[in-house]
Amino acid sequence: MAGGLEYGTECFCGDVVDIETAGSTVRPESECKTVCPGDSRFYCGGGSRLTWYAWSLEDPLYKWTYASGNDAGSYKFFVPGVVVPLMTTVGVNGKITFVEKSGTGPPNSTGAFELDPSLAGDFSKAWRTMTGLKTDVFCSAGMTLPDKVGRQINVGGWSGTSTFGVRLYWPDGTPGAPSVNNWQENAAEIKLQRGRWYPSGMIMSNGTMLIVGGQDGSNGAPVPSLEVLPRSGGVIDMEWLRRTDPYNLYPFLFVLPTGGIFAGYYNEARILDPVTFETVRTLPQIPGNVNNPNAGRTYPLEGAAMMLPQYAPYSDPVTMLICGGSTNGASLVTDNCVSIQPENPGSNWTIERMPSQRVMPCMSALPDGTFLIANGAMKGVAGFGLATDPNLNAVLYDPSKPVNQRMTVMANTTIARMYHSEAITLQDGRVLISGSDPQSNAYPQEYRVEVFEPPYYLNGLPKPAFTIENKDWAYGQQIIITITAGGSSNMRASLLGAVSSTHGNSMGQRTIFPGFSCAGNTCTVTAPPDAKICPPGWFMLFILDGPTPSMSTWVRIGGDPAQLGNWPPSKTFTKPGI
Repeated sequence: MAGGLEYGTECFCGDVVDIETAGSTVRPESECKTVCPGDSRFYCGGGSRLTWYAWSLEDPLYKWTYASGNDAGSYKFFVPGVVVPLMTTVGVNGKITFVEKSGTGPPNSTGAFELDPSLAGDFSKAWRTMTGLKTDVFCSAGMTLPDKVGRQINVGGWSGTSTFGVRLYWPDGTPGAPSVNNWQENAAEIKLQRGRWYPSGMIMSNGTMLIVGGQDGSNGAPVPSLEVLPRSGGVIDMEWLRRTDPYNLYPFLFVLPTGGIFAGYYNEARILDPVTFETVRTLPQIPGNVNNPNAGRTYPLEGAAMMLPQYAPYSDPVTMLICGGSTNGASLVTDNCVSIQPENPGSNWTIERMPSQRVMPCMSALPDGTFLIANGAMKGVAGFGLATDPNLNAVLYDPSKPVNQRMTVMANTTIARMYHSEAITLQDGRVLISGSDPQSNAYPQEYRVEVFEPPYYLNGLPKPAFTIENKDWAYGQQIIITITAGGSSNMRASLLGAVSSTHGNSMGQRTIFPGFSCAGNTCTVTAPPDAKICPPGWFMLFILDGPTPSMSTWVRIGGDPAQLGNWPPSKTFTKPGI
């Protein structure tokens, strides 16, 4: 790691190897004649001369691990695609929904498809064409509802009526068995209060849906407000959204264990009151690049965000992680991740350098508590034709390791995954990698679907298995499972929230390691204690034997406190009830 000063105030940084690569040579100190403005006793470079400094401690500031073989994981072709998706969602029926922006696919496309991963080896059976979308889902938000069937909701869209869109799908069928339900939409009966393009959505601790931000259709005026579904009062204007437009689109939203709402947008973050939505705490500015501290983290300067795992008994403060992004103007892509414990008074951001620059990354939470960083580009910003130099490398982020030693350079893909690409974790612990719609002559629209197989999928160890009867958990409830494969002495459980992936935003992401104990092959999982630790919703329950996860089972935690099963009050939409 090295840095240099030229003309007294111009700062540069990089690595010592960059000096050698550029062919620069060491010159006499006497050629640096510009006095440092902060301390006139020293010189800070000169005309075309750098006074340079290097990290001199024996241990480097950051250490990356370079994995090989199975330890690096592997990209595998999974199935030929039929759609270039805008968003993907793993359904509680074990299948994955793909929705596309209008005009991406062939003229007769319905804009919606469902993939059965259990049939990926038979293309003719793997995909189901879905119907029911009435308006364009281009740059909408998605969530899985906490109702008893795990309906998926998609809100917002590109222009006109689409921006007000509210679309629902009731997942049915099972892996290997046909599904028949389709999307339902009727703007005449249910719609948003404000049209929103590029909004975010989140299930709140009371079970209602929070919809935040966006623009009024294609590159339109900002919509710097939030609203709640089912409708509860009017929209609430947010000064911080108005002030930071247009760099705050698809803001990052998470319920915090103390009850507040974390909102990350552009290069700022704050905690909101969950009832009034007033700001409880403004967090320090999110650091950007060393050459531009104002680099952004949300669309169009797009990074990705995750909440790091929560562990029973949930006494440790939660940590937010944001990786990648870019800058205005010169579009200098960010090469770092930043993290903060937002509920700790006086907390500040910690910077960790990534092995490479990355804008438009996708992140996916894995059942062992690690996070896969994939997709994106090393130059430019998010948008059509605005980025180049695809980042083909995967990185594994392990928060159990010391800061600045958490990243492992993993396997490479051969497929550019640029704007409109996605990454979601499947029930078997692999990561489904899809999409790319850069609308550029250099990079094609991408129909091919891959999976990333993490090291635990390739380690050759037997996978644990379990059975469970109770899949609808109350907070604090103790749930009995039976281990049918694997040794219970080294086991633990993890819960991954149902995710909709788009634009680096994993709406619904949450990783929880609940209380877990075993007596022989009978084990007890203790559900999280409340809706602040674990907002009501659907989670994939994994059992891990050492590093190796089982096939997961969907469970619902916290019920349906907002009675979304009876919503919306419309004859068009099929409702499961409470």
